Amino acid sequence: MSEFDAVVARVSDRVTPDEAEREALRSAVDALTDRVREALADLPVDARIVQVGSTARGTWLAADRDIDLFVCFPPDLDRADLEAYGLSVGRTALPDGREEYAEHPYVTGKFEGFEVDLVPCYDVDDATAIQSAVDRTPFHDAYLQERLDPTLAGDVRLFKAFLTGIGAYGSDLRTRGFSGYLSELLVLEYGGFEELLRGAADWHPPVRFDPEDHGTESFDDPLVVIDPTDPTRNVAAVCAPENVARLQHYARDLVADPRDDLFVPADPDPIDADAVRAHLDRRGTTPVAVVFETPDIVDDQLYPQLRKSLDGIADELDRRGFVPIRSTTLAADRAVLFVELAVDELPAVRRHRGPPVHVREHATGFYDAYADGDAYGPFVDGDRYVVERDREFTTPEALLESDAVFDVALGTHVERALDDGYDLLVGEAVASLADEFGVALARYFDPTP
Repeated sequence: MSEFDAVVARVSDRVTPDEAEREALRSAVDALTDRVREALADLPVDARIVQVGSTARGTWLAADRDIDLFVCFPPDLDRADLEAYGLSVGRTALPDGREEYAEHPYVTGKFEGFEVDLVPCYDVDDATAIQSAVDRTPFHDAYLQERLDPTLAGDVRLFKAFLTGIGAYGSDLRTRGFSGYLSELLVLEYGGFEELLRGAADWHPPVRFDPEDHGTESFDDPLVVIDPTDPTRNVAAVCAPENVARLQHYARDLVADPRDDLFVPADPDPIDADAVRAHLDRRGTTPVAVVFETPDIVDDQLYPQLRKSLDGIADELDRRGFVPIRSTTLAADRAVLFVELAVDELPAVRRHRGPPVHVREHATGFYDAYADGDAYGPFVDGDRYVVERDREFTTPEALLESDAVFDVALGTHVERALDDGYDLLVGEAVASLADEFGVALARYFDPTP
């Protein structure tokens, strides 16, 4: 047996649910389905109950105890009634559950040791006729159930464990990685885990797969997997370029040096304030951190807004001449927009080039605009008018302490949080963040693929 096969065998043993776990799942699904059926009996509408997701298809990882039950209502049901009936069923079947919201509300909770989502959807004829995004899910399940045999299901578990280990599993908007459905489609496409790894190692994005040869849509993403049940959708649309690249890097790594630890997620040890200061001293950079109370919104709203706000601030710092090197967002009770800069102070004046003197109309306008001002010039440099005028902000802190921070593109809730007040940390002062964000800062200062 090769070392690769030995690693795969050990990981497979660890991530495959045993018979006791499978029986516990079957029992919980049966009992929960009975509850949902009883709740539906009190409603003036018929609906069918479908178990979907990895536990339905036998591709879930051991100890990943999730049950997804979809309650499929007639497609002519009013949307308000769908939501009301779905919540009624959910509250009855899971009396201790809570409401969550995707495209419409649903109930989630615990049942016999399993995490349960009870989701209402429309029972449409095919996935191209969906009335809400979740209507596709039963079609995904049916498609995969017809094609996944026990061997391929085992390979899907291996791929999910591998993606989890390298930090690329999950289609939530914090991770922006590979969803379970996408993982299953890729294993199907290649016919196995090892085949997928060796294929991914040689990808040249953009990479396109079209399992059912729909051939009808064009997508501008590094990885494109046309949904076999809906040709208008790229299943990999949420997958960030860095996660596609991360898969490629670690696929090559695992094939070249097979080892179990690539299947196990691991946080680095947190660093303390002294370690942060040591990194900054070595790097000779100036970090700035905008720190504020984390908005009370779900992660799928929070992280896109944090990234948008970080990009807005980093772009403005770059436009002003402070030369960002790298940036990141951090979030716990407080949120942080962290930008590391190459330049911490600029001259009091900046050079502004005008048009060539021979372009008479524009050149005259430029000259007249500055001739009577307090700028240096206009003077001629080469064939152009040039002025040197006062710089608005000579340090990043002056910029970030001013109202100019609200002129950049910020997420809506982030902007409100900043308007309520924020702290600005500059230089070694960012070391104080280590108490709250020691693990995240360890990742930042010791980056890996």
